[in-house]
Amino acid sequence: MRQADPQPYWNTNVARHPGILRAVPEDCGDALDVGCGDGLLARKLAERAKRVTGIDKSSEMIARARDLAAGHPDLTLIEGDFLTTGLSPAGYDFICSVTTIHHMDFEAALIRMRELLRPGGTLMVVGLAREANAAEWAALIAAAPIVRITKVLRRARGPEGMPVAVPRMSYGQVRATARRLLPGVHYRRHVLRRYSLTWEKSAGG
Repeated sequence: MRQADPQPYWNTNVARHPGILRAVPEDCGDALDVGCGDGLLARKLAERAKRVTGIDKSSEMIARARDLAAGHPDLTLIEGDFLTTGLSPAGYDFICSVTTIHHMDFEAALIRMRELLRPGGTLMVVGLAREANAAEWAALIAAAPIVRITKVLRRARGPEGMPVAVPRMSYGQVRATARRLLPGVHYRRHVLRRYSLTWEKSAGG
């Protein structure tokens, strides 16, 4: 019997988990979590997909994820660089990534995710970007009180040791690049300083 996480927590990344889980296709065979960290989302995905793979460069995070993976025999956790580690080409029905893609070459990461996705599969990326114009700064300032209050009320916290990086791309650059590489992608900016990309690969590949 699978056990609940011993120390559940909430933060602005975890806030996006429900939307990610809703995007998992029915009868999902294989799912991939890119930048899985301590495996929280991967363990949730294991309730919706037959097989789940989580990959992360951080040895500390993968060690913690493996410690917490008891009771999930169909969850595989890999320590490695997503851009270079061998993974099954066109081998996943669902691929997701939460605030990890800004640690990598954005274009190379999206292309690899696109290649690893099976025809008919779904990709969902949640990311961070920087403000680069007046409209983006205005959105940030308007949302700031909501973000602060939500974090206090939900007692936001996360696992210690999570790698951090400053996003280099602006929201506009993310949107434009994603639309070029993923035709028909749905881009959305969220209140809690995140954006999401949702894309379905055509059945023809």
